[in-house]
Formats: sequence, structure tokens, C-alpha cells
Amino acid sequence: MFKTTVKIDGMMCSHCEAHMSEAFEKSFKTKSVTSSHENKESVIISENALDAESLKNTVEEAGYTFISAQSEPYEKKGFSLFGKNK
Repeated sequence: MFKTTVKIDGMMCSHCEAHMSEAFEKSFKTKSVTSSHENKESVIISENALDAESLKNTVEEAGYTFISAQSEPYEKKGFSLFGKNK
């Protein structure tokens, strides 16, 4: 899995966050999308790496300004007792 952080300019409120998250969900096969106008970013969790040019197009088609995109391998963190020694 991959975690992609997309820096975006122009989101001003929670409606903008929802609009941008929905645009990513429609354009890509995502596991989760979280957008923040305060941090000026969307964080996308996906099975496959996402193409920066496609991300840019999605941001611009939604009416915002694409700044950058950075992907990194992502390992889901969760609570598990399996494999733990007592």
C-alpha cells in the first residue's frame, strides 16, 4: 500500500475538503482519503502508487491549485496481539 500526500492551495473550508476528497475517490481506487484545508493537503491511502500528473489534473479539475505530491510505502498500523510474547 501507498500513502500519497498531495499539497493543495485554495481549499478554504470543510466543504472544500469534502469536494477534494470526493474528487480523489472518483478518480482513483483509494482505501481512504483525508483532506485538510488548514494543512493545505489531502492524504490518500491506496493499493498502488498514484501518478503525479493524474493527481495534478484531478486537483485542477476540482478548481484548486496543485502544489506537489509525495508517495511513500504505507503499512497499516493497528492493534494486534498476534505474534506478541507475554
